[in-house]
Amino acid sequence: MPDAALSGHAFAFLLIFVRIGAAISVMPGLSATFVSMRVRLLLALAIAFVLVPGLADALPPLPATVAGLALIIIAEAVVGLFIGLIPRMLFAALHIAGTVTALSIALANALVQDPVADQQSSTVAGFFATFGLVLVFVADLHHLLLEAVVNSYALFPPGDPLLVGDFADALTRALSEAMLLGLQLSAPFVVVAFVYNVGLGLLGRLMPQLPVFFFGLPVQISMQLWAMMLALSGILMVFLSRFGDAIAPLAGR
Repeated sequence: MPDAALSGHAFAFLLIFVRIGAAISVMPGLSATFVSMRVRLLLALAIAFVLVPGLADALPPLPATVAGLALIIIAEAVVGLFIGLIPRMLFAALHIAGTVTALSIALANALVQDPVADQQSSTVAGFFATFGLVLVFVADLHHLLLEAVVNSYALFPPGDPLLVGDFADALTRALSEAMLLGLQLSAPFVVVAFVYNVGLGLLGRLMPQLPVFFFGLPVQISMQLWAMMLALSGILMVFLSRFGDAIAPLAGR
């Protein structure tokens, strides 16, 4: 019987900690390997401790069996993962934009360890993701992520059946929006690369003696870097706006 070990508010604290901890474990930025596991654990414990007084009365009673307790804990973990995966999938738009941009700049083979994606990616994708993550914290959008976790108790009350179909549909939509947004953000560089390559092809036909590969690559990289300097602020502002608009409904705004 779980009654002896989870008396008082211990059960409420456990349920809240499971959902909060699962969300933090996959949220962009907080889930990165450069954030210590102890820091994430302490953050989840602190948030759960603060939320217990306000949410304890809204939580279901302690199940009478260990199996029932395990099922409700798994359900809370699934809801937490869902809340954390939505912003992580939206953040993939910057990785997609950076990868497409790197292909357009001809720097796709310049790889670096991406601290946000926790894997090797192109230098441009890593730059976009890191810059975007910094701006998310500067713009206080990380508070919006925490509000979404807290508001999830109103959207998905503990003890209710899991909306597996709705979860899958929301995650699929978030991923498709991230793909579309990533391609839209990289559109300026694709246009510049297309115009430049067409012009370089015509120049090569008009001047067969021109060393196209020797001449074209440095100019292409220089042009795209200038284009990035001009378009970067607009790209990141659009991303922050779309990111905030996507998270706001989960936060109850």
